[in-house]
Amino acid sequence: MTEKPTTDPTTIDVDEFVARMPEGMGALNATMGIEITEISAERIVGTMPVEGNTQPYGLLHGGASVVLAESLGSIGSAIAAAPDRIAVGVDISATHHRSATSGTVTGVATPAHIGRSMATWEVVISDERGKRVCTSRITCALIPAR
Repeated sequence: MTEKPTTDPTTIDVDEFVARMPEGMGALNATMGIEITEISAERIVGTMPVEGNTQPYGLLHGGASVVLAESLGSIGSAIAAAPDRIAVGVDISATHHRSATSGTVTGVATPAHIGRSMATWEVVISDERGKRVCTSRITCALIPAR
């Protein structure tokens, strides 16, 4: 997972970011096959395979979409919280627009609000055709690091 070359000075190296986390990206992200492809203060992008993340009818599980959304929004919130605060999720909602049955979905998180004590991110998850599968919103409290 290395970032694409860019001239944007706000882009953060994905591998460096993950290495700074106490448990990397966490076991759930690895289990679900989530890969983070871009990190900046204004945009977090990640992908997840549909295969292995389906419900009994072979459709992408709505909970899998929520996991992807929470991962992306939490990364953005952690950036907003650094260096003296940490981000903890307090609310997440998701609207599932259409199903995905194969391939990879991509989530793009952008900030809706970044404040002193809270950060809210909108996450749009799309299929390989660029069709919106899910829209999610996650809010994290930014609390003092211990």
